[in-house]
Amino acid sequence: MSAQNQQKTCLVTIGATASFAALVEAVLDPTFLSGLEANNYTHLLIQYGQDGQQLFDASLQRSLQSNTPSSLQISGFPIDTSGLKSHLLLAKGHANPSATPGVVISHAGSGTILDCLRISVPLIVVPNSELLDNHQVELAEALAEQEYVVHGRLEDLTGALGEVEQIRERIEGKKWPPVNSGVHREARGLKGVLNEEMGWLD
Repeated sequence: MSAQNQQKTCLVTIGATASFAALVEAVLDPTFLSGLEANNYTHLLIQYGQDGQQLFDASLQRSLQSNTPSSLQISGFPIDTSGLKSHLLLAKGHANPSATPGVVISHAGSGTILDCLRISVPLIVVPNSELLDNHQVELAEALAEQEYVVHGRLEDLTGALGEVEQIRERIEGKKWPPVNSGVHREARGLKGVLNEEMGWLD
């Protein structure tokens, strides 16, 4: 089976608590779907949250009615009580000889970010600007600066997808947790940002 025909999955997750309707709508926009196909993706799987079924259905219907045909297999689910690990491994192409590594697109939730870093699946982090006291932008910027993730923006997710393809090997080669010595001690760094986001204080 050629690489172009192998299963390649894009997993989108918005988390279990706060709604992120704009991200669901953005990944179902025909322009982004075309971007996925241009990068040889075959499957789009969206975790749309506890109250997102109606939004997912409506956005998908609009895409299907557009003049931009798509061969992507698109599906969604609300919340998986067993966690996202199996879905993350699906996006990684783990243990599937007919799959090629894909990508995860996520809100800037620390739990999902940490899970992706642990299994080295490429991740596009999209901060939710509607949240109050929002540290998601700072977290996304710190992670992107150290080349652990791509900092995505709702208005240019296709561009972020292209950036992942350009630096995929470098992202997959990043080890987690990072070395906590040398230059890593010179600034607040990634560990400090994550500790604050997760509420872990010394």
